[in-house]
Amino acid sequence: MLAAGRRIQLVLPCISLYSRFKPTSSFRSVCSPIFRISKCYLATDAHPDKDGVSDEVLNDFLLVVENESAPSMKVCSTCIDKICDTGNLSAARRMLHVLHEKNVHFPSKLYARLLVLACQKNDVDLSFQIFKKLLLSNESIGTTVYLNFSQAFIGMSDSVELLRFVKEVLVMTHSSTPVVNRIIFAFAKSGQKDKALLIFHHLKRMNFSLDLITYNIVLDILGRSGSVDEMVSEFASMEEVDIVPDFISYNTIINSFRRVGRFDMCLFYLRKMVESGIEPDLLTYTALIDSFGRSGNVEASLELFRQMKMLKIRPSIYIYRSLIANLNRAGNFQLAAELSEEMNSPSTCLAGPEDFKPKGRQGKS
Repeated sequence: MLAAGRRIQLVLPCISLYSRFKPTSSFRSVCSPIFRISKCYLATDAHPDKDGVSDEVLNDFLLVVENESAPSMKVCSTCIDKICDTGNLSAARRMLHVLHEKNVHFPSKLYARLLVLACQKNDVDLSFQIFKKLLLSNESIGTTVYLNFSQAFIGMSDSVELLRFVKEVLVMTHSSTPVVNRIIFAFAKSGQKDKALLIFHHLKRMNFSLDLITYNIVLDILGRSGSVDEMVSEFASMEEVDIVPDFISYNTIINSFRRVGRFDMCLFYLRKMVESGIEPDLLTYTALIDSFGRSGNVEASLELFRQMKMLKIRPSIYIYRSLIANLNRAGNFQLAAELSEEMNSPSTCLAGPEDFKPKGRQGKS
């Protein structure tokens, strides 16, 4: 955050802007927990056929869950793992149904294992049932669960069905914005950017309470796909809902324009960033200095380099090497040698790995 009253004046290069089985009690009495565990492990040897293995393991699972007041977690975990290994989706569905009927709660890692199987088989309905179990559990679920869930939709083109699932999630989680953000991120991460944006636009139409994280995810999706016009439009719409962009928002915008070679717009948003009271960071300058240098505009790179030093931002060895390489390429060997000497000087304090980590700086409110 900028200190109170501090003003930064950027001196930047002038570039024009382009516009089924139930065991009897007698059977249960002779079947000890140790025996049941062994049975799960040895089923493959006794029944090479996968269907036979699934039946055997499912029976063991039902025996434990339906007839014991405190089902053995170890036995159930082993059975679920075996069912997932066989890929028997119908058995997995039966397991989930029994757990739901008996109101039995197991650690989220067991449900996560079943979710992987359902998603691999592109069974959207079963995946969603398991996903709901995980959401309703008191345990935190990681990004991997959201990614696995999103992968179940890869072969699905029915947007109505997708939005129905989103609506159910909103009801279940009391319109939790963090959950929605993870879902949008997961769909984008799994290569389903269109579905991620579909969810986002649907929520906007519903006047759902989106936050800064939501918009930063969407800006990144649009920027990485080259849709810079739509990205700028969404960036502008943040103001309409009183969401103040942060340094992540601006870095995303700048990097996106850098990828498409619009360096004029990079400088435009750098100025806008500073005018908003947000200090550019090492990542901002690294992207810009390298980009201008590679494009042949070494003077712009040097101006940005001087600017970051004025702001007390320590250059990294990567920035020095980039400038030196681009100066040599441009035939300015003397300045390249001077920068090389400066880089290797004991008095030069280079940026370390910690300087590349976001500092959480935000604009003025």
